Amino acid sequence: MDLVIARPEGLYCPPGDFYIDPWRPVERAVITHAHGDHARTGNGHYLAATPGAGILRARLGAELRLQTLAYGERLDHHGVTLSFHPAGHVLGSAQVRLEYRGEVWVASGDYKVEPDGTCAPFEPVRCHTFITESTFGLPIYRWPAQARVFADIDQWWRANAAAGRASVLFAYAFGKAQRILHGIDASIGPILAHGAVEPLNRVYREGGIHLPDTTYVGELQKNDPRLRQALVIAPPSAGGSSWMRRFGDYSDAFASGWMLLRGTRRRRGVDRGFVLSDHADWPGLLWAIEQTGAERVMVTHGQVNVLVRHLRENGLDAQGFQTEYGDEDDDASAEKTQAHAVEPTS
Repeated sequence: MDLVIARPEGLYCPPGDFYIDPWRPVERAVITHAHGDHARTGNGHYLAATPGAGILRARLGAELRLQTLAYGERLDHHGVTLSFHPAGHVLGSAQVRLEYRGEVWVASGDYKVEPDGTCAPFEPVRCHTFITESTFGLPIYRWPAQARVFADIDQWWRANAAAGRASVLFAYAFGKAQRILHGIDASIGPILAHGAVEPLNRVYREGGIHLPDTTYVGELQKNDPRLRQALVIAPPSAGGSSWMRRFGDYSDAFASGWMLLRGTRRRRGVDRGFVLSDHADWPGLLWAIEQTGAERVMVTHGQVNVLVRHLRENGLDAQGFQTEYGDEDDDASAEKTQAHAVEPTS
């Protein structure tokens, strides 16, 4: 028996009678993380990793019927032993380990393998079958070291501040925004946050994650001199909106794995692109899969066919798994939705 199968409601565990990140309302939902395409309203009961509780309640409602487990803690349900293990994606993100009659499956959710200080780092989990994402499942996707990316952001911000221009950096409100805040040099100038970002900053701080002080943009008048020295963190949906007028002369940039693609940078129309993703790149995907020791791999959302073919050529039993995961954040098209618009840089 397969421990996880695809149903119209989502990924279903038949012996346990629960769903993992369902995209339609169900009675029992096991949630890997709180991005909008994985955690949706309307389910009867929710189970998630303890570090993600604050984010889930902030996004889905304080009255959420939520049960949590610490990483590594085990829960037996209808003969299925379930546990959460760090995925390294965003605060509270988890892989779901399922064990039933000696068979072990792991559903990864979304993951990255480079630690960043804003969430528990990815931990490989040994299993027989591994369900992996493939958002960036093409060999062209190879991330620069994040320390270099943060140094480039600092340099861009410092140059703009010296010229009296605001630095507006677009990043997904949950996860990417806080990772940037954690990694930059906060001494360069004031840091401002869009209204979609600032509440999540508070949740991260309440979860014990260090972030520099930020000010909600709406608290400043349009002529406030701090605007000309500031780094402004905003969701992609703010680009081109009337909200941007308050900054006068500004430089804008976008932080995403898709900034590796020349075509995406051009379509975004921003001054700078910083290659920073909360998903594993091609080498990261292959490393993570190898570390599980899995002989069978189910590939979901992204460059499914390419990764499946590569794994089969290397002796694994691999196949695609149809899902409806897509928008990673409620404020913009997520990284996954652009997976077919591939234009490599030279």
